[in-house]
Amino acid sequence: MASWSSGATSTIGAGTSIHEDTAAATREACSQAAKRCEGAADLAVVFVSPHHAARLEEAATAVQECFSPRVLLGCTGEGIIGAEQEMERQPAVTVWAARLPGVTLTPFHVSFRHSGDGIEVAGWPDHLPTDPTPAFVLLAEPFSTPGTEFLAFLDDRCPGAPAVGGMASGGRAPGENRLLLDGTVFDEGVVGVALAGDVRVLTVVSQGCRPIGQRFLITKAEGNIIYELGGRPAFACLQEVYAALPSEEQEMARRGLHLGVTINEAKAQFDRGDFLVRGLMGVDQAEGSLAIGDIVKEGQTVQFHLRDRETASEDFNCLLDAQKRQMGDLRPEGALLFSCNGRGRRLFGRPHHDVTAVRAHLGDVPVSGFFAQGEIGPVGGENFLHGFTASVAIFYRPADR
Repeated sequence: MASWSSGATSTIGAGTSIHEDTAAATREACSQAAKRCEGAADLAVVFVSPHHAARLEEAATAVQECFSPRVLLGCTGEGIIGAEQEMERQPAVTVWAARLPGVTLTPFHVSFRHSGDGIEVAGWPDHLPTDPTPAFVLLAEPFSTPGTEFLAFLDDRCPGAPAVGGMASGGRAPGENRLLLDGTVFDEGVVGVALAGDVRVLTVVSQGCRPIGQRFLITKAEGNIIYELGGRPAFACLQEVYAALPSEEQEMARRGLHLGVTINEAKAQFDRGDFLVRGLMGVDQAEGSLAIGDIVKEGQTVQFHLRDRETASEDFNCLLDAQKRQMGDLRPEGALLFSCNGRGRRLFGRPHHDVTAVRAHLGDVPVSGFFAQGEIGPVGGENFLHGFTASVAIFYRPADR
């Protein structure tokens, strides 16, 4: 994608409020965002805690009155991320507004119906820019969205297009989560926007794990069941890896072991970010098989992974640092952060971890986001639905602006 042209102006602002009144909270957040994003915005995003779910239309009206955005997206989140804080289990609203001159925005709401041939997608835009390839921001309702199938659909329609976002959260049953597109509130499907043209949106997807033991080649598998690794029973390979671990890592493995599956087998070597990490769902000692939380194929390379707070922190910081170094003379303008609702205080034992890391590496940039029930982001050039992940969309501009 092209970066913002040197002759254009673009500004991103963000604001946050913990006021219990929805309209008042949104106006306060808009006022803060307007200090950096003056006047009309092209894209505005609002995330609200479940306390404000029933009055999301009021939040939409307040944002529209302040910024008159071309596109307004939003959803509910179990916790809200804004400015320098992560507000968990309390009323909160965050507003993120961006002026994006030279950018084509294509908004959409899609819904799904299951048929004999799979899923049918209704509402997909008939015309999307293809040159340059767009980037997508997606907000989905978890009870009604077949996430893996929809992302496969997107990859088929827009090959190579990165998608970042999250599953709305806070609702415990179908119909309790909320999505917002412009002034309309939905309780199902996906709302999103495709951005194309004079924009650079890059991604960081931190799955928060580190590899242990050796790598194995899947030599016998069916569906999500792995029978053999390197021609040997998969469970026997797991036992060997476990036995070689220090005692403290064995305890971590007992609490939750994961398997990383390579995305691109053509690579000469595999580094951080080359594995799609999935949970180990179960073992069958009698037949020596392992069940994981995804479909696998024979010929794929896999490696067992561990996750803890130290590893999750290290992984996120390393990936943010690598992204910053790769961008050279580009500098970040703002970011949207989608963090798993299993992170935050639950994982790190302290507040504000992920947003603090983002700002430590990107600087004093406007950040908004929420704690999601599933995070969307690319790994190895393909878009996936993740868990326990922090997924970041970073908007860049040239350093000479």
